[in-house]
Amino acid sequence: MNARPAARLFLLALLALLLAGCVTSPEYSFDTDPRADFTSYRSFGFYAPLAAEDKGYSTPSTQAMRAAARREMEARGYVYDETAPDLLVNINAFITERTDVIDYPYMGYGYYGYRGYGYYGYPGGFWGSDTYVRNYKEGTLNIDLVDARGKNLVWEGIAVGRLSNMKSVDRTARINTTIAEIFAHYPHRAGGG
Repeated sequence: MNARPAARLFLLALLALLLAGCVTSPEYSFDTDPRADFTSYRSFGFYAPLAAEDKGYSTPSTQAMRAAARREMEARGYVYDETAPDLLVNINAFITERTDVIDYPYMGYGYYGYRGYGYYGYPGGFWGSDTYVRNYKEGTLNIDLVDARGKNLVWEGIAVGRLSNMKSVDRTARINTTIAEIFAHYPHRAGGG
């Protein structure tokens, strides 16, 4: 087998493994208003409509997001209050088209034979590069907690990751997992307890 195609095949396989490793988990970031008094928050409600419902209606995905956020808030001792909540939960999700362009080098060798003897055409071989282009979708999910009286953001959790096509049941499971991971970094409980 020629060294150049084998090296190229090896590098493509390695690149595919590296990219697959990037897909496995989202990246998370968080922000807290240092002036917020989290001991005063005991109840929550939802913005209507949620930012993710910008078309004016809910979808199975936004319903799953709302249910997951409610479950996480209630697990932290907050009481759902539709009329006069201390905190308003807003959820936004959007998809962006992305492209990865990766150049990778390879080294090939020239070889020819003459009467049973092998010769390298030039010392050290030659260098070249190939380009790998991959288009993918990146999803961003924001959970905002807003002081209902002051109308200011007091905490935000964000998850950003590559999206893949999945069945509805798998999508709901991923929404639940992602929102649970976002709230795992929310350091407060109702009333500051």
